[in-house]
Amino acid sequence: MAKAAELVELDRGECLRLLARGVIGRVVFTDAALPAAQPVNYILDGQEIIFRTSGGSKLGAAARHAVLAFQVDAINGPTLTGWSVLGVGEAYEVTDPDRLAELAQRPPVPWVPADTAHTIAIPLQRLTGRRLRCTDSATG
Repeated sequence: MAKAAELVELDRGECLRLLARGVIGRVVFTDAALPAAQPVNYILDGQEIIFRTSGGSKLGAAARHAVLAFQVDAINGPTLTGWSVLGVGEAYEVTDPDRLAELAQRPPVPWVPADTAHTIAIPLQRLTGRRLRCTDSATG
């Protein structure tokens, strides 16, 4: 029997559980009218992705009040297994001092130093995911 891969849609709850386990994801944004992606350390706070970016960075400038995508995956090519989650939302900068202090206490994310950083939140207004699993298919 030959092996084949099958994609199975994930519900919102499973997508959130997978996001909560991750540490590094990719923010997809627009840079000079072209799509760009940048890996970031992140945490999931409720139903928002939180990450920091350095002051003056392209991502920091692009992230404020823009629609961003955020993607995380774990794929094992040889076994044809894994998952991928994609969230989309209108980003905003977190400025509330109490929330910033609470977020700073959340390990284990290695944050960009706070004195030069912008803390960005992406509310997960749209969230989709797929699980990749291996199936056996008869060859004939």
